[in-house]
Amino acid sequence: MSGLLASSASVTDKRSAFRAGLASDRIQRIPGAFNPLVAKLIQEIGFEGVYVSGAVVSADLALPDIGLTTLSEVTERGRQIARVTDLPVLIDADTGFGEPMSAARTVTFLEDAGIAGAHFEDQVNPKRCGHLDGKAVVPVEEMVRRLRAAVAARRDPNFVVCARTDAAGIEGIDAAIDRAKTYADAGADLIFTEALRTPADFEKFRAAVDIPLLVNMTEFGKSELIPASTLEKIGYNAVIYPVSTLRLAMFAAEAGLREIYEQGTQSGLLDRMQHRSRLYELLQYERYNEFDSDIFNFALRRDQ
Repeated sequence: MSGLLASSASVTDKRSAFRAGLASDRIQRIPGAFNPLVAKLIQEIGFEGVYVSGAVVSADLALPDIGLTTLSEVTERGRQIARVTDLPVLIDADTGFGEPMSAARTVTFLEDAGIAGAHFEDQVNPKRCGHLDGKAVVPVEEMVRRLRAAVAARRDPNFVVCARTDAAGIEGIDAAIDRAKTYADAGADLIFTEALRTPADFEKFRAAVDIPLLVNMTEFGKSELIPASTLEKIGYNAVIYPVSTLRLAMFAAEAGLREIYEQGTQSGLLDRMQHRSRLYELLQYERYNEFDSDIFNFALRRDQ
């Protein structure tokens, strides 16, 4: 049953793998999963990690990304995804869902859910999408308290605490770099450089900050879309594609639904659908059947 009903990798192994990946010279490619089935696909294709985006959890609930989701909602989605994949899962913890004590509580919830790491941002609470205008960041001292609380609450030292700074688009890149250095001193293991624009910006950040860096390659945002190989050469340690799978799925779903509405049938859409056999392959249907057969074929010896 290993790897069937749940991941075959332990939480300890996943967190160790995430740490090792960040310490390697290879960039960790971490697409977002909007549900557990997508996480299984991400693993099968060969990526290094799975991301759970706060914006995607919000959108999945038909809500805007303005801090409306709760700790329990985000944790449960993370738990569902981490349960089915052997890959480390990085999750978006927004601003920690409240005051520093809330950030501490968030870490304990996420650790118990089997998550490998979480990022906390320096926006005011409630936050806004990192690639929208109108954001505001808290004073550095407040973010430091947020981070110290998260680090102090950590029971597994391999759980990665990532600090995201949104300051570049508000206070400028130099201020964002200064914040990143302060956040590293406060105990952050990884820095998330949000909404930088050009390769030169990423190079400047990399040259100035000593700890691992994560970049967000989200579509239709502030940042130029840069290939992972280029980001790796610059020296970035991880890249997330937070909303890509949801955008792909929603575009296809909308187009298909419109055609069904207009044509009255889905017969013209079959070549754009995942086949039943492929879904069953991804779900490992045959292994479930084998397990069922083994259980039902078990017989007690009459002489015992």
